[in-house]
Amino acid sequence: MHPASPEPGHGPLAQVMRLLLLLAYPVLSHVASLRDDGLWAAAALAGLVLLCLLEPLARRRGWAWLVLAGALLLLGWLGGSVWAWMLLLAPPVVFPLLVAWGFGRSLRRGRTPLITAIMQALYARAGMPVTAELKHYTRGLTTAWVAVLVLLAALNLALAMSAVPGGLLAAFGIQPWWPVTHEQWSWCANIANWGLVGGFFVVEFLVRERRFPQRPYRNALDFLRQLGQLGPAFWRDLLR
Repeated sequence: MHPASPEPGHGPLAQVMRLLLLLAYPVLSHVASLRDDGLWAAAALAGLVLLCLLEPLARRRGWAWLVLAGALLLLGWLGGSVWAWMLLLAPPVVFPLLVAWGFGRSLRRGRTPLITAIMQALYARAGMPVTAELKHYTRGLTTAWVAVLVLLAALNLALAMSAVPGGLLAAFGIQPWWPVTHEQWSWCANIANWGLVGGFFVVEFLVRERRFPQRPYRNALDFLRQLGQLGPAFWRDLLR
């Protein structure tokens, strides 16, 4: 029997495109901040729009193509104004909050914490039981990720308010108490953010290795590989 074809928007090419678009955004955003160039800012935002629409575009949804065309036209028009750069202030605030909301809603009564559900799937594939201690740990870890992401969004909001020129306070004629340049904002919002998230992941993974030596993955790379092998259906159901 031939292996089933991947769903549109979830094949190897789509995964590579997602990774490239995800990596391109902070680079383009940083260049836009260094050059104070609205066209670079528009390019960064266009990449985000494409990233969000990748699956419906692959499924040939007409509305997705219309949204993409409209967004590109709008961003092209905004590229010649200060508004394109100002729009860059939003993603470092909005996206961490959206992810935090995804983690947080899984903590509601009657639901399985997001990381607990992921671990249950990984352990089930290996035929290993999930202990009560691991369930307790993963619930706490889900809560910790909510806290980290909300803190990250709050820091990015403070930076967005303090940026000059073109920050949120400056746009209303208010002088920030602690002004930061576009370049300083970008180093924090586009570079340090990844360091904070990556650092938390690495430290937590090392702690988990010590606390739970019996696990279905060998190392961090194998852990990430197995996450990908859970398949799009698992992630779609998990994030509902």
